[in-house]
Amino acid sequence: MRERYIKGEDINNVEIKASLDKNLVYIQSIFDKASDLVVKRFQIGINHPINVAIIYISGISEKKVINDNILKNLMVNSRKQNLKENITTTGIRNIILNTLLPVAGVTVKEHSDELIQALLKGKTILLVDNLSEGFSLSTKNEDSRGQEPETETVVRGPKEGFTEDYNTNISLIRRRIKTPDLKFEDFVVGRVSKTDVVIAYLQGVVEQSLVEEVRERIRRIDIDIINESANIEQLIEDDPYSPFPQINNTERPDGVASALNEGRIAIIIDGTPFVLLLPSVFIHFLQSVGDYYERFLFSNAIRLLRLLAFFTALLAPSVYVAITTYHQEMIPTPLLISIVASRTGVPFPSVLEALLMEISFEALREAGLRLPRPVGQAVSIVGALVIGEAAVQAGLVSRAMVIVVALTGIASFIIPAYNMGISIRLLRFPIMFLAGSFGMFGITFAFLALLIHLSSLRSFGIPYLSPITPINLSGLKDSIFKVPEWMKNKRSTFIVKEDKKRIRSNAKPGPSNKQGEDNA
Repeated sequence: MRERYIKGEDINNVEIKASLDKNLVYIQSIFDKASDLVVKRFQIGINHPINVAIIYISGISEKKVINDNILKNLMVNSRKQNLKENITTTGIRNIILNTLLPVAGVTVKEHSDELIQALLKGKTILLVDNLSEGFSLSTKNEDSRGQEPETETVVRGPKEGFTEDYNTNISLIRRRIKTPDLKFEDFVVGRVSKTDVVIAYLQGVVEQSLVEEVRERIRRIDIDIINESANIEQLIEDDPYSPFPQINNTERPDGVASALNEGRIAIIIDGTPFVLLLPSVFIHFLQSVGDYYERFLFSNAIRLLRLLAFFTALLAPSVYVAITTYHQEMIPTPLLISIVASRTGVPFPSVLEALLMEISFEALREAGLRLPRPVGQAVSIVGALVIGEAAVQAGLVSRAMVIVVALTGIASFIIPAYNMGISIRLLRFPIMFLAGSFGMFGITFAFLALLIHLSSLRSFGIPYLSPITPINLSGLKDSIFKVPEWMKNKRSTFIVKEDKKRIRSNAKPGPSNKQGEDNA
């Protein structure tokens, strides 16, 4: 837990006060803007009622246990207790512990930090007026877990993903970040749908100006219905005409927890398992959660492969069209002879051949997505093989073009972010037109135009090509390449300006000095 929560005040070892009002104000100030915190005040006893309150965090606490075993006994069964006017605090304590709380795991706490830790672990807190102690009740929800992610599978890592219920999604995040600095702010968007939208951030890490900007953009939304997170994404992004996505999405709670720890903001929408992450720069769309669960050497090799796949998916057909049409001198003679032989009898120029194959491939891919899963996989695989072979046998396309299109399709599947993959698939077609018209000059012009556009693009004020340009040394430690965890001692400062420390200095692993002395 972080040592300081609100306004620099140290809460460690702060004793619980005898005033119920002061205790509630204090805890609510610590959990300020945490919409999942539930506080219920009521009275126990009938002759001389005593003011009490229970506090719990919705989602990670079991409501059925709270309602049946705690509230029912305190609010109903306590009426059978004849509380005297001058009952001592010891008497109140004994009645609650011995008579009114049929819950296993009841412990007495004397300090506020103990109560906060209990709340963050899914327990319920009971506070009593005039009693300078608090009761921690075991009410953790053990059964709440998400579904397995379908679009972001990993070999090693949690197999838990978000669901369509936003309360469950909030609890999945809360289970991974056990600090009151984790804030959830509620909004209602949609005149007809009244969709619940929650922004999550880590106070003390996130930039407050970024939080204000996100609040303002969500409040500006005036629409009748919100069905999915994509509706919110398209209404708050910086440049709606850009083909590149400026907000990332994920269905993994561990991915959201890592993003919040880096100073980013998550937007949770009721009715969808996809959570938006912002700001998102270009490099975020080429990273996967699985990169952080493997050794950094393997992760770097995979990231380098993804970068190569990105350029292959974007430029491979265009380069083939340009070289075979205008720049045959760039091809080695044996390869050129092979390509010319394979194109014998093909009635179309290379650019039209490439467009025909790319459109066919995209149609097969979309057909596979729309059909039921078992049928869709068969259609996409068998269809590609049958149509490709039939097109070659009919002399409509060359074998070399089939290979290029197949490599391009495989490369597009390597990109982790589906929305970035769609952008690459879209941009591939105008670049092919330029390659067929102007050769390598057309490709160079298209590439420069993309670089200029990416350099001018922003995601909530953050340059889209950060941390590469403008260069940021702390951000480069986890961009194209990933350094070992013990070397990432600071957060990426192009997002975080205040709490930059991530891990202690000199955290390099190795044998302890004592072990070295023993071996010596």
